[in-house]
Order: sequence, then C-alpha cells, then structure tokens
Amino acid sequence: MAWEKELEELKRRAALAEKMGGEEKLARQHGRGKLDARERIRRLLDESSFREIGKIAGRGTYDKAGALKDFSASNFIFGRGRINGAPVVASADDFTVRGGAADAAIHRKFAQAEQMAHELKLPIIRMIDGTGGGGSVKMLEDMGFTYVPFVPGWEHVVKNLKTVPVVALALGPTAGLGAARMVASHYSVMVREIAQIFTAGPAVVAGLGNGEDLDKEQLGGADIHARNGVIDDEAENEDHAFAMARAFLSYLPSYAGAHPERRETGDKRERKDEALLSAVPENPKQAYNMRKIVEMVCDKGTMFEIGRRWGRAAITAFARLDGWPVAVLASDPTFLGGSWTAGTAEKARCFVQLAEQFRLPVVHLVDNPGFMIGLEAERAATIRRGVEAMNAVYDTTVPWATVIIRKAYGVAGAAMSDHTRFQYRFAWPSGDWGSLPMESGVEVAYKSELEQADDPAKALREIKARLERVTSPFRTAEKYLMEDIIDPRETRPLLCEFAELAQRRL
Repeated sequence: MAWEKELEELKRRAALAEKMGGEEKLARQHGRGKLDARERIRRLLDESSFREIGKIAGRGTYDKAGALKDFSASNFIFGRGRINGAPVVASADDFTVRGGAADAAIHRKFAQAEQMAHELKLPIIRMIDGTGGGGSVKMLEDMGFTYVPFVPGWEHVVKNLKTVPVVALALGPTAGLGAARMVASHYSVMVREIAQIFTAGPAVVAGLGNGEDLDKEQLGGADIHARNGVIDDEAENEDHAFAMARAFLSYLPSYAGAHPERRETGDKRERKDEALLSAVPENPKQAYNMRKIVEMVCDKGTMFEIGRRWGRAAITAFARLDGWPVAVLASDPTFLGGSWTAGTAEKARCFVQLAEQFRLPVVHLVDNPGFMIGLEAERAATIRRGVEAMNAVYDTTVPWATVIIRKAYGVAGAAMSDHTRFQYRFAWPSGDWGSLPMESGVEVAYKSELEQADDPAKALREIKARLERVTSPFRTAEKYLMEDIIDPRETRPLLCEFAELAQRRL
C-alpha cells in the first residue's frame, strides 16, 4: 500500500494525542468530578459529528536518529461539529496538560478556532478549564526574558462578538485569560462547585499581602458571579451546562444577519389561558408571578430564561410564539416591586442589544415603577445605567411589541419602547402609568388644601378618589395615548400575530 509508513506514523501520533496528559493526570481530573476535554466534546455535540482540527499538533521528543519517542498534545482541542443538526465550532481546554496554561498551548490553534467561527459564520462554544494565560512565573526564568503583554488571536474574539453566537462554559477553575474568554461571550455558564472564575487565583491574591486568604469558592464561586453578572447562569453539573448551551443556540440564527428559524411546538396559536384573568391582583400593592404570565402567553415549554440571579427586577428570556423565536424582556414585581437598579438596567441593555444583533423580535411585558431611588442607588450610578438601557431600546430596529401589565412610571417606564416608532402596544385593564406613582406625590401636591381641611384624612381620601377616576387607563385610551386595552386572555393570540408579522421586517 502506498504511503503505508506515513499513515502508520499518522495513526501513532493521533493515538498519542488521545492520551492527553496521561493516565495519572486523567485520573486526577476525573477524581475531581470533572470530565476530560474529549469527553466534554462528545457530550456537547451531536453524536459522531466532531471533526477535529490540528489533532497531532503538540510537542514531540525524538531519539538521536530523529525517530519520534513520545508526543505531548496541545492542551487546546477544537474542530467542527453539530448541535441540533447545525454546524458549530467547538473547543475545549485540556486541563490535564499543564493545567491549561499557555506554555503548553499552541496559540495559532486558539486563534484559528476563533477565526473559523466568524469567517465561516458558525457559532462557537468554548469549554474553558484553566488559565489559558501566560504560563508560570518559573517559565520566565526558563525563557530568559519577559514580554509586553498581548493576546494572540484576540482580534478574532472581538469579531466573533459582532458576527456569530458565542457561548462560554466554565468547567473548572478559570483565571486570567481564561476568565477573559468567559466574559467575552453572548452566553456564559459556570458549573457549581467545580468551576470558579477570577482575575487571579487565591495564591496570587494571598501573595499580595492584603490579608485576603480565601479559597477558590470564596474568591470566585458561582454564588458570587451568578449574582454580579460576570456570568449569565450556573449549572448543577457539566451535562446540565451542555444542555443549556444547546438550548441557547436553538433560538438564535447561526450568524448575525441570518433569519431566525421557526420550529413546530405543538401549541395552538389561538389558545387563551383563563388564568390570565386573575394573574394580576386587584390590590396594586400585591405582587404576582410574572414568569407564569410569560409561560402562559408563549408557546408551552419554550421559555428559556437567562441571568435569573442578577439584575433581578428584569426577567430576560428567549421563547417562541407560534414557533417563532422571540426575546422576552419582562418586569419582576417580586423583586423591589420591579424597580430598575443599576444591575437591572445593565442586564436589560445587554439583552436588548443581543436581540438586535441577532434580529430577534422583542416582547416587553411592563410593570416598572421607575428607577430605584435612595443613597445606594445614587452610589451605583443607577440613572447612568438606566439611560444606557433606554438608549439601547431606542437604538433597536427589530420589531417590538409592548404589553403594559401594570405600572409604567417615569424615565424607566419610558424605556418600555421607542415612542418614535409605530407602537405595537397593548395594556391590560390593570395598567397604571404616569410621571410618578400617585401615592408618592398626592400629599405634596395638595399640601395647602390638606392643611386647610377640617378633616385632613377625609380630604386626602376624597382627593385620591378624584385622582383614581382621572388616572383610569380608559381615560388614556380615550385620548389615543394608549393604543389598545385588551382582555388579558387575548394576549397570546395578539403576540402570535405580532411574531408572524415581525418576520416580514427581519
């Protein structure tokens, strides 16, 4: 057979690459409750769909005659595979080879994985486990020099954020460049207890002598980063993280500019859930479950929430309406009454920009009493973050539908939509809007009248009764300052109609 010797050499090198860091280090990886890099790729992708690129790249050792004695593969594995039948680029750090550090990596592989994604318009999934940075301090002595920092291939990371869906999964301690690769994504997940994220690890932090002697979880565990917005979501285990990545990608097109894909969900377009009638209490001070409303108006079983533990006054989710994917932004009145904090505004801004980038129509379910007020809100620059979120709303060109469920007050309430565009908007009879909530300003506005009243308490009740008539949502609709007030049960059919009409604009 022609080229038999060379083909045998190829097989041998490929087999050596399969050994990764060797039996002992693989056992140590598995002993920590972690999958190895190759198993991760198999479990993430559709069965038998992975085609590896650069498998035999690494470091060989040779005898005096120039024959290969042994081979250590690169600690970065990547290639083409499929998720939900669609092609993607998948990469995985191999922690068993030098802990994923850059001094055991081949930078061109990292750069080419990223480059392949945006040039071929393929989503990319990074499975990150290790530093991925500049290697150890000891390595500098071995090199005999240091260098001015730069990140080979980072220009492709930046391009991917503009062109294709990027998913990052933290599957182990992730520091330095590894942490940077995590947050340079559209969707990020870390696995509880086995993954931590930090700019620098506990040993480096302790070495600074600042009195911070922390373990990995205390410094960068999921309880920190799922709440501060560094990552979007947390997973219970690695398979859960892979499922979340697949679900996220199922709602997005393969690249910015492509059309979202409709999928049959088995739900009836004209379904009208009777429970919507009682979803919002008549007592305006009583909270309710907005997530249940989202689930009732969207196709059953299609709500995929993103970032539940941070920016909690806003719910951000993908869902489907009559099979069409949409981005759902909704208020959560169970957290601070739905008031937007700086973190909530940041979360809303990022989500709206994601919807705009990948051309997903937006459905906004509104119950927003305004921006959070008080000293802590001022210290957090809430008004700046809030205006940035409103600017993102006004920058959108994708179709936008608004449903005012209850409150819409002040500048934050004005961020419900871009008022200069056609307002595809409905309000429930529970709608309550204005420049500020009535209860916040009555006693100030009518101070002199109340001071002169024989019975101030009775006078206050009479004033509020008069104002309630004036602030009826039907008075607003009468002036056509609210397009339609609807029976809540009509919400789903109307939003399904919107989703269909929106496709003409995408």
